[in-house]
Amino acid sequence: IEKLSRTHRSSSTMEPIKCKAMVAFGVNDLREEEVIVAPPKAGEVRMKVMCNALCHTDIYTLSGQDPEGLFPSILGHEAGCVVEAVGEGVTSVKVGDHVVPGYTPQCKGSDCMFCMSPKTNLCPKIRGTQGKGVMPDGTSRFTLAKDGSTVYHFMGCSTFAEYTVLAEISIAKIDPAASLEKACLFGCGISTGLGAVWNNAKVEPFSSVAVFGLGAVGFAVVQAAKAVGASHIVGIDVNPNKFEMAKKLGCDVCYNPKDHGDEPMQQVLVKNSPTGFGFDYTFDCTGNVNVMRSALEAAHRGWGQCCLVGVAAAGKEIATRPFQFITGRRCFGTAFGGWKTRDAIPMLTDKMMKGEIAVDHFITHRFNGVGETTKAIDALHSGDCLRAVVHYC
Repeated sequence: IEKLSRTHRSSSTMEPIKCKAMVAFGVNDLREEEVIVAPPKAGEVRMKVMCNALCHTDIYTLSGQDPEGLFPSILGHEAGCVVEAVGEGVTSVKVGDHVVPGYTPQCKGSDCMFCMSPKTNLCPKIRGTQGKGVMPDGTSRFTLAKDGSTVYHFMGCSTFAEYTVLAEISIAKIDPAASLEKACLFGCGISTGLGAVWNNAKVEPFSSVAVFGLGAVGFAVVQAAKAVGASHIVGIDVNPNKFEMAKKLGCDVCYNPKDHGDEPMQQVLVKNSPTGFGFDYTFDCTGNVNVMRSALEAAHRGWGQCCLVGVAAAGKEIATRPFQFITGRRCFGTAFGGWKTRDAIPMLTDKMMKGEIAVDHFITHRFNGVGETTKAIDALHSGDCLRAVVHYC
């Protein structure tokens, strides 16, 4: 990687680059293609993608469930990259810097009430164009090499390609000594799980916690809850193969809803909770609206808090009885764990390097080359994969 960085420092150009990418042409139609990646415009950065971790959000969009999903597009948003070229006015990164893309931008503008507020990380600076699959000027930096047709961006990142272009405000510069394979995990899922506990719910020591969905995000929630001193943590998943790792990370008990017949999981949890009145904090990491209801109704009478982490499919609605709120429960959501991207990713990476945040166990599969993204998808569907990292170099 260091050799590559030196090469970029000396040979960066502002010419279009032809490279390989996995292009999503439609629902579950993902193909390896050659694309042309245009030079970065003002306020933009072009990067060489070194490795990419596959996230369920990519599969969610590829499946057609994402209301903002556009085709053809280049998916991917958890990556470790090296800056190859910078556009006019870019000051926060330079050629050769190691960076992690962020799908939640942080403009840091004094006129941005969201960036200035400690209450949120939802900077809207480029939200309008990002949701339309284009850069801030309303155009794409990707075209198909074979016919010149436009290919859309995804989540402002598009890292299923050997090169990509992002807005400067969506890039977090990290310590070049950090492993990009590990640091890329902080681009979405792991950061989201940690932040849901530390930033959004603010879980307190000696509290009880229930985590629905033991994937990478759910495990990060368990890990974060254990780190702050939660005294009783339970995990819920329909795959019992996840339970051994869950207990290593901090779960005291794991439940498989299939073992409880028609009994609602919230009832099972409440009667087995430390007080018999539910859990102080519950987290849904599934995106299933029925599970979201279970998470809310398993929250403690009087003060329980339910954090919705998983993203539901387009058009889905959550249902419960108002009495659940009257009796003291609260429900809220999180986006990227409440972290302000450009400040948080470097900090989390530093903590990882110091041994304060363990991430090695999340990487369960590795592949090489853009074309093996399809194998990574198969691994993710297998049920035994937390994060599959595809190395492009």
